Amino acid sequence: MTIILNNNNYKYETEAVVKLFIPAVRFNFLIDERDADDDVIMTRMKQCGAYVYFYAYIRENGRVMRSSCKTEAEGFDLKNGEFLMCRLLFLLLCRFFDTKPRWGLLTGIRPVRKINLLLQKGLTESEIRKEFTEKYYVSDDKTDIAYRTAMVQQPLLPSFDKKTVSIYISVPFCPTRCSYCSFVSHSMDSAFKLIPAYVKALCRELEILGEIVNSKGLKIDTVYYGGGTPTSISAEDLFRLMKKTSECFDLSSIREYNVEAGRADTITEEKLAVIKEMGATRISVNPQTLNNDVLREIGRRGTAEEVLRAYELARKLGFDNINMDLIAGLPTESFESFKNTLDRIISLEPDGITVHSLTLKRSAGLYRNGRENITNPACEMVNYSIEQLTGHGYNPYYMYRQKNTVDNLENIGYARPGRESLYNIYIMDETQTILGAGCAASTKLVDENNSITRVMNYKFPYEYINRFDELMTKKDEIRNFF
Repeated sequence: MTIILNNNNYKYETEAVVKLFIPAVRFNFLIDERDADDDVIMTRMKQCGAYVYFYAYIRENGRVMRSSCKTEAEGFDLKNGEFLMCRLLFLLLCRFFDTKPRWGLLTGIRPVRKINLLLQKGLTESEIRKEFTEKYYVSDDKTDIAYRTAMVQQPLLPSFDKKTVSIYISVPFCPTRCSYCSFVSHSMDSAFKLIPAYVKALCRELEILGEIVNSKGLKIDTVYYGGGTPTSISAEDLFRLMKKTSECFDLSSIREYNVEAGRADTITEEKLAVIKEMGATRISVNPQTLNNDVLREIGRRGTAEEVLRAYELARKLGFDNINMDLIAGLPTESFESFKNTLDRIISLEPDGITVHSLTLKRSAGLYRNGRENITNPACEMVNYSIEQLTGHGYNPYYMYRQKNTVDNLENIGYARPGRESLYNIYIMDETQTILGAGCAASTKLVDENNSITRVMNYKFPYEYINRFDELMTKKDEIRNFF
């Protein structure tokens, strides 16, 4: 499919709208339709006299459809033009494909943040719901789950405090790479030799960040160990990293300490004991599915039985805030299979359950056969999860969306009251500075105007290790911010 951008620069926005209807496809971009010889979508903007005109056009398999609108040129700005163009294209594609995405025109990853901002402006619930359904064409059910999530977040969102920050620590290794995964993570087979140097470098970065935090009088609010799978490394290396964390930062008043224990095939009693001893207050044990056939299909080692044993072991060791991740729409997963997984997980009574929708990312193996993976009952699975989880006392507390998500769905974290992950809320709402350490970690510096400055670490472990000294010069941006 070719996208023509005629007399406008709305490339990102146009592609985002088109992907709502044509996911998992790579697009060619041109500025003149005469250069295209295949199926095309065209957007065009033209000022004529007192008006600015917008045109949208689609040709696929010989079928053609057009649409247009206009607005007064006086007072026109490009941001308003972006919305008008996207709305025109969205409504045209709704007619052409005879469907209406339930998230409507909202293509961004943070729909709940939009609600939080509207609440800050003083809009009432009815006004917010009207804006979502009438301006952005969001369905009633998606508007409802987004609003409910915002209501859970409201008392948990921090007031702005430049001196309070959270820490994210990346351990980018996994036993194997799952076919749906696009994270910068290396399988243990290929990256084993990198781990000693990586742990050494990461400890040094924690020392440098600790020097900045202490010299600037910063207060640590939450800590999050992610990846990858942090428990892929040995118990000794995990202890070394977590001990270094406690040495470099004052954790005496933190409100939350997360470690993604993640895959059951990496979880041992020794590693859980380290995590517990070093002060973590919340962990994840992530099955994704309890169907062993599906686990094999996606290249994930381990079994459902190992997940259940790992969960029981964590409870035995005293963890009282455990989250479990599931994915709706995995290849070969049926609705009945997903239902069985969710029902079994609910029966375990974890403190949180996160339901992700399968996303076909370009760097993931599933993307190559993406169109084959968008015909599963993911929507039915997600609807069932909303009904069952809210019915069993779990409240939606954070949400995000991604491009190329099957059925244009969303990812929702649910938790029992008082068991919400503050870090997950903050990273999605972007209301608190987060200092990132490790490979592919991103530091987000948030100022009083909610403007964000990002300081990115190198993407790959070997680059992080080999160019470490060069990378550390970027820390001056953090020092200067405070």
